[in-house]
Amino acid sequence: MSSTLVVSISGIRGIVGKGLDPAVIVRFASAYGDLMLRSAAEAPTVVVGRDARVSGPVCSELVINTLRAQGIHVIDAGLASTPTVEMAVISVGATGGIVLSASHNPAEWNALKLLNSKGEFLSPRDASELIAAAELPTRKWAQWDSLGSVRSHDFLDSHVSAIMDLPEINAERIATRDFRVVVDAVNSVGGIAIPAILRALGVRDEQIIRLHCEPTGRFAHPAEPLPENLTEICERVATEEADLGLVVDPDADRLALIADGGVYVSEELTQVLAADFWWQHHSGPFATNLSSSRAIERVAAKHGQDVFRSAVGEINVVEEMKRVGAAIGGEGNGGVILPDLHYGRDALVGVALILQHLADSGSTLSELVASMPDLKIVKMKTDIGDLDPDALLARMAKAYQGERTSTIDGVKIDLDEGWVHMRKSNTEPIIRVYAEAETDAAAKTLGERFMAELLG
Repeated sequence: MSSTLVVSISGIRGIVGKGLDPAVIVRFASAYGDLMLRSAAEAPTVVVGRDARVSGPVCSELVINTLRAQGIHVIDAGLASTPTVEMAVISVGATGGIVLSASHNPAEWNALKLLNSKGEFLSPRDASELIAAAELPTRKWAQWDSLGSVRSHDFLDSHVSAIMDLPEINAERIATRDFRVVVDAVNSVGGIAIPAILRALGVRDEQIIRLHCEPTGRFAHPAEPLPENLTEICERVATEEADLGLVVDPDADRLALIADGGVYVSEELTQVLAADFWWQHHSGPFATNLSSSRAIERVAAKHGQDVFRSAVGEINVVEEMKRVGAAIGGEGNGGVILPDLHYGRDALVGVALILQHLADSGSTLSELVASMPDLKIVKMKTDIGDLDPDALLARMAKAYQGERTSTIDGVKIDLDEGWVHMRKSNTEPIIRVYAEAETDAAAKTLGERFMAELLG
């Protein structure tokens, strides 16, 4: 049986029983425990939470008991979204946190997503050190009389309360719209978390139509919130005559929107709509990754704000947000990051910002979307066989050095008619090519042109 394990600065991901086995989980959890022990003056405390995957309880127990065997105290958050665990780390002053979730990967996958004391993903440096340390044979284990303790706590209420404490959020105003909302949580933790934030925002429970909201971990459709996976909720929004649909991935850090009438809204617009609302209350720049839509620049220009770009990856966006003092940020995969709450993608706060935007504007979601830039992105990949990806990308960077070009993450080339971003895969002999333009046809033509030039 071949192994499927992906070890990167974003975490440790694999198919349970086919790469992510108990020995691997213990090895990386204990390497993380060693990092916590080195960074704490006294016995560390780590928050552990998980999404609803079938393998979650087993993986979580392995992690919790490994940490306890190292003398680390654990707060078991149980079923919890990734942003809920991130906020829990902050609220209790924990030394770190671990989320058991493989995000949008299929149900057979799981992962260890590792957080620091700020409730943020480990920096690339810390993650690289941990990965190297996981290969070492020695660990620091506690004696029988100094094992770590464990206690359980549900942090969802405190997460929701923190969102409701934002002065920009007005539940009474939202309640006057009497929104009818369909929620698709792909049978994971969002099925608990999203109805909870909706109720707090003033949406009546009988107006929340739940679709795949039982946290069984048996995903009802592919878990990534892409249009081809969301035909059911689009139909349901239309037949229920709902005001909107909300879709989250298994750990509820990404938010996709379905407009009234059952029309899919590009994930790229989630952060754009959130920023459009936030800039009506605050000034300050926006930070996002190189692969996200140019629509954010156009909306930022309307508000007189700047946009900064980072390498792909949430921690890279967060570091750029801190560098430039961003008022808000995110990623084009439906991720909204609001520093006034915490530095992490958060579907719950995304829901709050979108509903408040609708309530304040008096608009329907389809009307708000119509006021946004209408740009099209295509995502392609090309097999490069034995060719050197770095050499191919370096050649493209040199060929387009006269254009607006970035090489902080592969090669991004900004042209008047659109942009293209080329990045190598760390796991396959391919280069990913993302392109955006005014129309689907133009974006496809742009992507195909650069794929041909890569191999030419």
